[in-house]
Amino acid sequence: MTSPQRTGRIGETDGNTGVLAAISDEMVRIYKDQFGRGPTRVRTYWGGDDIITSILEETLTPAERNLAALGEHERLRDTRMFFQYATVEEFCEPVERITGRTVRAFISGIDTVVDGVALETFILYPEGSDGPSRRERREP
Repeated sequence: MTSPQRTGRIGETDGNTGVLAAISDEMVRIYKDQFGRGPTRVRTYWGGDDIITSILEETLTPAERNLAALGEHERLRDTRMFFQYATVEEFCEPVERITGRTVRAFISGIDTVVDGVALETFILYPEGSDGPSRRERREP
C-alpha cells in the first residue's frame, strides 16, 4: 500500500501548514494503531481560529467493508463510534501537543456508504484559555 496523501489548507502560512501536516500524520498513525490500517488520503484544515478538522478517506477495514456490503451500516457506525470515543485520549493528545492549545471538544463521524470517509474535528479553547482538556473529561 502506498503512503497516504496528506495536505493542509491552501493559503496557510508555512508554520500552520506544518502543524496541519503533523496532525494529518498523527491521524494516520492513530488509525493504523486502532484499526490495523490507515486511510489512503488525509487532509487537515483550520476552520476559523479554534477548529481543526481532519478528513480521512478509505478508512474501512476489510471486515468493515463486508458489514457495509451486507447493509449493516448502523452496526458499522455504532462500532466505529464506540472505538473512536473509547480513544479520545489518543486523538486529542497529539492535537494538543502539536498546536500547544487545549481541546475543548472532540467530534468524530464516518460515512459508511462512501468507503469510510471520516471526519475528526477538534474544537480548541481560545489561545491563552486554561479550560479543561477533553482528554480529562469522561462521560458520566
